[in-house]
Amino acid sequence: MQPVQRVHGRMAPLDLADVDTDQIIPKQFLKRIERTGYGPYLFFDWHARGNFVLDRPEYAGASVLLTGANFGCGSSREHATWALRDFGFKAIIAPSFADIFRANSYKTGLLAVTLPDSQVRHLVDLVSEDPAVEVVVDLEAQAVRGDGFSYRFEIDPFARECLLGGLDEIALVERHEPDIAAYEKTRADWLPAVR
Repeated sequence: MQPVQRVHGRMAPLDLADVDTDQIIPKQFLKRIERTGYGPYLFFDWHARGNFVLDRPEYAGASVLLTGANFGCGSSREHATWALRDFGFKAIIAPSFADIFRANSYKTGLLAVTLPDSQVRHLVDLVSEDPAVEVVVDLEAQAVRGDGFSYRFEIDPFARECLLGGLDEIALVERHEPDIAAYEKTRADWLPAVR
């Protein structure tokens, strides 16, 4: 996983609450075994209906998704975060996230930022008035900054450390490789060895 320190870029507004993982990535695309290539299927059913906000040219290439409360509710599919990242989003800002979705986001290097509804509304209004407006989502400073505003956000310290260091679950274990190797040397010969 790549370290996440700052996300700088344009925003796209998905001004909806309770967007569930079935809408983010429909079930028919869960058969794949890779962790990449899901971007074209992000919000697949909504794209198919036409006039979807993320199809508008002014939001093409946005790296920050603004959305409503309880984003990522529903089933616990990690594919949802993979699809968002593959589509090009590096950060999502919402008043609240489903707990499992937030955990999956952090595990895959997607920065999920919780801000009060009034601050998210301000950002949605800004980007609706001027789609070219940019923000900096600064994980080190724990702030979302733009022209004339700075909004502080809280994040779990362990999740922050993992994101800043680019540490997924495997990398966390690998940091303890010398201790694991030392322990393995003390195990009885008849026990299975880890290779």
